[in-house]
Amino acid sequence: MDQKPARVRIVDAAHELMLSIGLARTTTKEIARAAGCSEAALYKYFSSKEELFVTVLAERLPRLGNLLGELNAGEGTVEGNLTEISRVAALFYEQTFPMAASLYAEPRLKRRHEEGVGGLEAGPHLPIRQLDAYLRAEQGAGRIRADADTYAAASLLLGACAQRAFAYAALPGGTPPQSLDDFAASLARTLLGGVRP
Repeated sequence: MDQKPARVRIVDAAHELMLSIGLARTTTKEIARAAGCSEAALYKYFSSKEELFVTVLAERLPRLGNLLGELNAGEGTVEGNLTEISRVAALFYEQTFPMAASLYAEPRLKRRHEEGVGGLEAGPHLPIRQLDAYLRAEQGAGRIRADADTYAAASLLLGACAQRAFAYAALPGGTPPQSLDDFAASLARTLLGGVRP
């Protein structure tokens, strides 16, 4: 059986560790050990732990950024598009919440992480910005009310998805009262009630 390439092993190991013990407690030493390589090998592929974190988000989690970047106004139905965004966003936040929770508990690590991610065009604000751009394009196409606040609508939808991950992660079993598909459809329908022409 062939061994996976080093970069793949590193990203897989980082993903597993970030999910199980959180970003703040995942060290490059632990990642290297889990990947079966030296710490120096990590830096052959990634300039920092933060760059590796951004890579894990981009390559191992539900592709929220890709989905938002590929949406075009006038294609499909707005409700169908928002339902799919809600579904993917809920999955994305469900998987990123455990990674980020430990980071926010330690202000020094959070500052270091923010500095490291600063130049990588990454961060939790980007999905809101992308969804806002999509909703503004739909507004221009006449499929969203002209006076609707698209930034607020984007924030409401993605905020609800993030809150779902946060609220139910603390419960035994972590199971929300609605299935993912029901939640996504309900959220899209409810949001559209406020912005549809």
